[in-house]
Amino acid sequence: MDKMLDFRTVREEAAGARWQALFEYHWPAYEQWYLSEGERERPGYLACYNALRRHMPELLPTYRALCDLAGGGDLAARFLSLYQPPPYITGCSQAVLASPASTVLARNYDYPPELCEGTILYTHWNERRVIAMSDCLWGVLDGMNDRGLAVSLAFGGRKAVGQGFGAPIILRYLLEFCDSVPEAAEVLARVPTHMAYNITVADAAGRYVTAMIGPDRRASIRRVPVATNHQKKIEWYAHALASETLIRERQLSILVDDEATTEERLIAAFSAPPLFRHDYRRGLGTVYTAVYRPRSGRAQFHWPGMNLDLSFDDFPEERITVRYGTRALHSG
Repeated sequence: MDKMLDFRTVREEAAGARWQALFEYHWPAYEQWYLSEGERERPGYLACYNALRRHMPELLPTYRALCDLAGGGDLAARFLSLYQPPPYITGCSQAVLASPASTVLARNYDYPPELCEGTILYTHWNERRVIAMSDCLWGVLDGMNDRGLAVSLAFGGRKAVGQGFGAPIILRYLLEFCDSVPEAAEVLARVPTHMAYNITVADAAGRYVTAMIGPDRRASIRRVPVATNHQKKIEWYAHALASETLIRERQLSILVDDEATTEERLIAAFSAPPLFRHDYRRGLGTVYTAVYRPRSGRAQFHWPGMNLDLSFDDFPEERITVRYGTRALHSG
């Protein structure tokens, strides 16, 4: 049976009525997910607040404002901290193609479509304008700021779970307060994460790194332009086999190592196997392709037969309905 998802572009520079409407719409599902292991498994409000204050203090004013818009409730505030949320597993492929003329960060997000929020959010909550694919209402799956920093996350392919934050809130922090890859790398080395993730970061100057982070080991931050769903070696063989992480990594590595690869060729590869995946039955199908050009400030979102082209100066609010099945059919 086909699955459908509405993608919406939402522009609200200061958090207000539009973000509040998003919260009210998505909160019932997020509340169910947040309590899926029982409320005792989630940290109390004070632990959540203190973790944010210790590791990402600059986020606190935004966090307080969003908690107020969410109604000021204890459970919503704990959820919005994204501190020690329930574990969740994605697929994803991401790659950077950098040259003296331009930098491109492209990625496929592989996940159950019915669990994707589908909100592309334009904000100006702090000093930087941000365009990002939203998760957990203010977290970031991938995105870019107006200082020329682009970020993307992929699951790291390991079962370890520990004390730390969900990666989407860490990516939000990067886009709100970092201007360059070196600044982002410093944050990724120090902020704790609750699961293993591969975070790829690129900037307008052509710099890039992939940070392999996890709750049980120090972050490994290397000048690597490609990431899929393992960290250096395979540690969760069943997931690696199902997600074809090695095949996808090899395909991307061949592309970015080939001097003849153009931006167009790299982006086209994300629309075809093995990078584009139709395995929606197991929750490993491609939900969307995102392309960020941090130097020009352009963000593009692709589905077969459908594109959204956005920028900080041109961000129309619209909705696209995507149908997922054995063959993805799309209509605006």
